[in-house]
Amino acid sequence: MTARQRKIVFALTLSYTILILYFIFLAFGRAGTVDRDTGYTFIFLPDTFFRLPGLSDVLHPSLMDFVSFGNIAAFIPFGILIPLLYRVGFVRFMTLFILSILVLETVQALTLLGSFDMNDVIQNSLGAAIGYGGYKFGVRTRNVRRNVVAASISIVVLTIGIWGIFGIVDKALTQELGSFVAVNERRDSAGNASTGTERSSLVIGGQPIEPQYNVYSAEGKNKETYTYQVGKKELYLYLNYGIPDEEDFRGSLKVTVDGEEFLSASAEDQGHEPVTYSLYLDGPNEVTITLEGNEKLWDFGFREMKYSWKW
Repeated sequence: MTARQRKIVFALTLSYTILILYFIFLAFGRAGTVDRDTGYTFIFLPDTFFRLPGLSDVLHPSLMDFVSFGNIAAFIPFGILIPLLYRVGFVRFMTLFILSILVLETVQALTLLGSFDMNDVIQNSLGAAIGYGGYKFGVRTRNVRRNVVAASISIVVLTIGIWGIFGIVDKALTQELGSFVAVNERRDSAGNASTGTERSSLVIGGQPIEPQYNVYSAEGKNKETYTYQVGKKELYLYLNYGIPDEEDFRGSLKVTVDGEEFLSASAEDQGHEPVTYSLYLDGPNEVTITLEGNEKLWDFGFREMKYSWKW
């Protein structure tokens, strides 16, 4: 690189650094919106850095998708400009870069012009690493135009590759809701087949209801209790309840999980309409449903949270 070219690269690096610092500390009216009462914000545990935009996000982008992509793309030039100015290996470059970003994030939090966010640190560093890869694969000749084209292609390929890798990792680390499992597809706590699962049409509050999986009631008794073992799994419990129009408006429903009451609804609280209820449970063992009077419960089941590799 000639002295003139070096001066040009140095000027570009300095100008771009000033621009990035402006966006980090002053852009978007940060200085005018400082709230001294909010205190410092430090987010040390990353939670979204594996979440790169997918195809649906590209077609229907959100603000967070733009921010995540910007946090990566904005720092790609540093991976090219710094190695052009100074001979530096990848490990040393990334170490110094990460330390610099950590300092900037800390200053941003302490000045209340933003927060210290480990997600930003990782995304910014990822952008610099992509840029360094583009420099290594692209800048190989004295032809500037050829180097620019080669580096650009390398950056695109590296970005797509990392995008795919992070997508796989995100998929592996993210739990999703499994298919709906009706409790009548399981056995109760005594090991017996589930009872009270006959499906029949209901009319509640003038609304015709066609249960898809099961219907539970006190079955002519004052009270009926159904208890199920759910296997200490992370899941969402779903149920619908109400008192049919043709029956007296009396009754109640109680949902108890491992001895702790989560839902208690009486006829007076419900009104003349069906009620849909869902409950997140983290590792429950036993779920008990108690019905009294004319209360009806239908489509009672759950959806388990599962990792994709456990399906």
